[in-house]
Amino acid sequence: MTAKHKTTSRDLTTGNIALQILAFSLPLMLGNVFQMLYNTVDSIVVGNFVGTQALAAVGATTMIVNLFVFFFNGFSIGAGVVIGNYFGAKEMKKLHNAVETVMTASFILCVVFTVISVAGVKPMLRFMSTPEDVFPEAVTYLRIYFAGLSGLLIYNIGSGILRAVGDTTRPLYFLILTSVLNIILDLLFVIVFSLGIAGVALATIISQMISALLIIYLLTHTSDIYRFTWKDMHINFDILRKVFSVGLPAAIQSVITAFSNIFVQSYINYFGSGVMAAWSCYNKIDMFIMLPMNSMALSATTFVSQNIGANQIKRANDGTKTAIMMTLGITAVIATGIWLFAAAAVSLFTSDQEVISYGSMFLRTNVYFLLFNCINHVLAGALRGRGDSKAPMVIMLTGFVAIRQCYLYVMTHFISNTPQMVGFGYPVGWMATCVMEVLYFMAKWNNKNTISV
Repeated sequence: MTAKHKTTSRDLTTGNIALQILAFSLPLMLGNVFQMLYNTVDSIVVGNFVGTQALAAVGATTMIVNLFVFFFNGFSIGAGVVIGNYFGAKEMKKLHNAVETVMTASFILCVVFTVISVAGVKPMLRFMSTPEDVFPEAVTYLRIYFAGLSGLLIYNIGSGILRAVGDTTRPLYFLILTSVLNIILDLLFVIVFSLGIAGVALATIISQMISALLIIYLLTHTSDIYRFTWKDMHINFDILRKVFSVGLPAAIQSVITAFSNIFVQSYINYFGSGVMAAWSCYNKIDMFIMLPMNSMALSATTFVSQNIGANQIKRANDGTKTAIMMTLGITAVIATGIWLFAAAAVSLFTSDQEVISYGSMFLRTNVYFLLFNCINHVLAGALRGRGDSKAPMVIMLTGFVAIRQCYLYVMTHFISNTPQMVGFGYPVGWMATCVMEVLYFMAKWNNKNTISV
């Protein structure tokens, strides 16, 4: 390993486990914060300068956007596990081939996703029973957003490659730059040029495209082993099969969960634009609370995949337990702050008192149940790092989709069809999944040998 290699990547197979995970996850966590600012700033600007219907429209599009983004993120996870495995095993030729394969496949998928998503905007919104007063602005936002979807997808896969070799710092710098740019463009397009919801969509896709160009520049100009070379573009189908063996179950799980959440959104839509806007605010804040667990889950995937590649099974298990404990502690502190200042958090998005009231109710009802989700996400990340991606897929689909949908149907048809009871469908799924995932991990993987991709 050259000196240059050491400065741009991080070997997680040696050193203090807690410090390694913390040093790896902090830039990742900050990066996720800035990435989420894209859509959150859209909501804040729309809610304060356009109106409640426009805020509801942005919220109604979130789950549809996630259908596509989550699928591609699953592909990114699979790529990260394979590349991290090769990095831990010091198989650098295979690592280079994996980078070329993943990037080539990504460009093809971007074209496919853009065509499908733009063409499907109206049918997807109709399927969600989007109210007529929200529908036109939701169509406008989604069409523009999907036209520039490739920027987000390329950035995610490029940063996933860097993450697999332990580099979470430079993607953070790019996100800080483009997030600030997104805020400036949001205010410029909405306040100065009066473009409304189209303005925030344009600001987002311009910023995301710049972040994609920056990550491509980095990958093509580095002298490190993970350099992407245009003339070497090809698809190694053996490597692609390994990527999809891990990534496809993760993608399927995320997509079906997002699809299931469209049904949750349809239950929320029944109560009108005020509750829809409140649910949108809740989801934006909820995603921020979930940042530590999402970041730790990605850290666990990389940590475990590198240590599995180095055949350090005990260290992989110890890292999993450490990541869970750290995530629980961080999330508990954040949850307490959100519970105490729920109304203030929602008022960042709107001054509408009905929206603030319902949004605060959603937050205070659900926030502490996110502790169950900490275990869900970190364990799932660790399992994927071992090459075991099918089990978390089945478990999460059972809890997040089947059990949640059964709860919602029974609750709304036979017990109490209120916004609070519909919103509680999230914790029901989290708790059921946590029980199943812990039992599975303890039975199959705790302190036992493992598989590798």
